[in-house]
Amino acid sequence: MDELNTLEKIVETKEKEYLQSLFTLLRQESISTQNVGIAECAELLQNMMHEIGIHTRLIETDGHPVVYGEIITDPNAFTLLIYGHYDVQPPEPLHKWESPPFEPTIRDGKIFARGAGDNKGQLIAQLMAIKTYKEHFSKLPINLKLVFEGEEEKGSPNLASFVEAHQDLLKADLVYTSDGSSHSSGSPLMLLGVRGALAIEMKAYGADWDNHSGNAGNIVPNPSWKLIDVLKTMRNSDGKVLIKGFYDNIIAPSQQEKELLQKLPFDKDDIASKLGYTDLNMDGVTYYHKLTMEPTFNIGGITSGYGGDGIKTIIPSHATVKMDIRLVVDQDPGDIYEKIIHHVHKVDPSIEVNMLGSMLPSRTPANLKPVKVIAKAMERAYKKEPLIQPSLGGSLPDYVWTKILKTPSIIVPYANFDQRNHSPNENIRIDYFLNGIKCTCHVIHALCYEM
Repeated sequence: MDELNTLEKIVETKEKEYLQSLFTLLRQESISTQNVGIAECAELLQNMMHEIGIHTRLIETDGHPVVYGEIITDPNAFTLLIYGHYDVQPPEPLHKWESPPFEPTIRDGKIFARGAGDNKGQLIAQLMAIKTYKEHFSKLPINLKLVFEGEEEKGSPNLASFVEAHQDLLKADLVYTSDGSSHSSGSPLMLLGVRGALAIEMKAYGADWDNHSGNAGNIVPNPSWKLIDVLKTMRNSDGKVLIKGFYDNIIAPSQQEKELLQKLPFDKDDIASKLGYTDLNMDGVTYYHKLTMEPTFNIGGITSGYGGDGIKTIIPSHATVKMDIRLVVDQDPGDIYEKIIHHVHKVDPSIEVNMLGSMLPSRTPANLKPVKVIAKAMERAYKKEPLIQPSLGGSLPDYVWTKILKTPSIIVPYANFDQRNHSPNENIRIDYFLNGIKCTCHVIHALCYEM
């Protein structure tokens, strides 16, 4: 471990070099939803990886290309697959940025730019770790495969088919992702899964056009009430979903997962403040269980009639509700969608139901050896025992690894909790970026000598 301590000191001396590499990638726009700069960014990333000594190529998909790289030291050695994404969210609203979103700027120990935390900063931390480890030890002790996609910010629509088509190429012993935010307490964090997601839209119709609410009141049906009536049959006042079979197939947390939830720090007042919801009233175990182990049934928006200033006395001709439903293992979004359709049409067959998107949930068992090995590596890198959370509250395409590639997957965020990803003034703290480089070095070393 003395050599790793030396390596950590080397990382600290190379800050300027690392930041230069990160700034190069941050300056290149790569907005996937608008197809702005994607091809240029993929080529730039390919060249950066090639310079490090990673055998790299672009693999086309039905959407944006995947940048694939590998270093095969020994076909019989442990193989780690690192996943990340080079695409970013649109930067708007531009007037809320304190500095231009594609001109990385350092303020107060943070790098501000679109993609700084999500995910270019974390991606470059992985690459700089590989570069530094190779230079210090002359070669890597394990095999590495790297998959950097260009469509994560639009829901990874082609990642599953890519993995399906390249299972032999991607075969690995473990998948390692650095994405998302560290814990609000500042402690290093390991995530063993994600919730899935189902997005739907329901539409109700009345007359062919808006009608005068006096002249047609009690005569023409109001589609807003039709939606409200069906929504009230789908969930009770305690939050329980009333759709038949909704809770089927949910795998209860193991005893070890329950113990991990109990260890997570919880400051009710701090979380309430960060949520902007001062009425938060639950203990830590309940909070984390609801956040990671239970499905949600959320209304994201309801649209109907007139919403401007003053009043417009109409009976609207149509109404729409958009919903997102977070799912836990082993709920299937397709199955849940069919059950929703059956329920809605049983109540009101005139209501139209459409799927807008979906993603399967994913979870890696907490008792696997790689979980323990990486936890120890993280503790050595951060000089602090990491928190282990069985699942993320949100959704990532983690299922492509655990369900298609059938490989355990671990997520270790390198960005600070307040990174403001997807928002103006997105950032990554420089010390978090450097610690991410150190952490990857420790993970590579541990997977060779402790697995």
